[in-house]
Amino acid sequence: MTLSSMVSVSLGERSYKILIQAGLLGRLEGRLSELAVKGKVGVVTDRHVAGYYLSGMLQQLKKCGVDAVPIVLPPGERSKKLDTITNILDVMARHRFERSSFLFALGGGVVGDIAGFAAAIYQRGIPFIQIPTTLIAQSDSSVGGKTGVDHRLGKNLIGAFYQPKEVWIDPLTLRTLPVREWVAGLAEVIKYGIIADEEFFSYLQREMPGLLKRKPDIVAVAVKRSCEIKAQVVAADERESDRRRILNYGHTIGHALETLGRYESLIHGEAVGIGLVQEADVACFLGACDRSVVQRIQAIVQAAGLPDRMPQWTAAKIWKAMLHDKKVSGGQVVGVWPERIGHVRMMPIDEPTFCQWHQTLPKPNSGKSLSRKKPVQRKR
Repeated sequence: MTLSSMVSVSLGERSYKILIQAGLLGRLEGRLSELAVKGKVGVVTDRHVAGYYLSGMLQQLKKCGVDAVPIVLPPGERSKKLDTITNILDVMARHRFERSSFLFALGGGVVGDIAGFAAAIYQRGIPFIQIPTTLIAQSDSSVGGKTGVDHRLGKNLIGAFYQPKEVWIDPLTLRTLPVREWVAGLAEVIKYGIIADEEFFSYLQREMPGLLKRKPDIVAVAVKRSCEIKAQVVAADERESDRRRILNYGHTIGHALETLGRYESLIHGEAVGIGLVQEADVACFLGACDRSVVQRIQAIVQAAGLPDRMPQWTAAKIWKAMLHDKKVSGGQVVGVWPERIGHVRMMPIDEPTFCQWHQTLPKPNSGKSLSRKKPVQRKR
């Protein structure tokens, strides 16, 4: 496979392209011209990414006659708060941004969520472009129009659906990604195989050594297929009223663990990696899948180098954190449970059942794996 391809997100008048091209960030003139990017452009990034890519992007924008305003944020999940949005809006207002002005989100998922939300609410909406530089952002968060910030009680509780004008993916940016961030990004890629494509899941199983070595052709396949699956799901359900909820697999428990750790002990992909395994284990406990499904998921998560064991939080604390998730409906936690690799279904779970499942988890330092018990058969 070549390192140049395009995926379409079909949403009527809000449709856009995902461009996947090696070296794209070094040749933006054509894209700027086609999208009529002119006047003022805010480039939102963080300090880490700025050190690698901001200068080159500002030079290109200046060469094309664009008045670029860099907006550099502290790195990490803790920047995802309303104070950061206020600071971005202050910069835009001081520089007299107009409705035709653009925001560029240059960075990972945090930067994309923040910049997209600021674009959604400044003068009731200005255009923005996602330029993801992490595996999580390239394979998942830059696509679909979810923007927002965290609240102290839960992740992503404040935000808006707001689609970008385009997504520009340059796989070469992944070469500068720290190992921990790279491994964390594999969780979202694995998720897509579990929820929608058994063949892709098997491909990831075979090619995991190459993925860990960041072999360009294998990375390109992983990123493109992830984008294709997400584009299909988003096109069918833009605002998460039904099918799009399957994208939350691994995130119900994952987001709760992030919140309990105050976004410090686990980064997003690590929490999702745990969620992929543990939510499959819950599905087995509920009788939704066979133990072999859990074992396959656990094996690939471990092969990727992701954590898979639950931290030692009590069931009550985890459940309370899960109740603050934005997918809670009518006071019930609606989970996404794998029935087999490539197919999941949504089903609520109540607190007593969750606590019963939590009691079956291995004790600390027990050395036991998730193959410990037979599934409890429950009515579907």
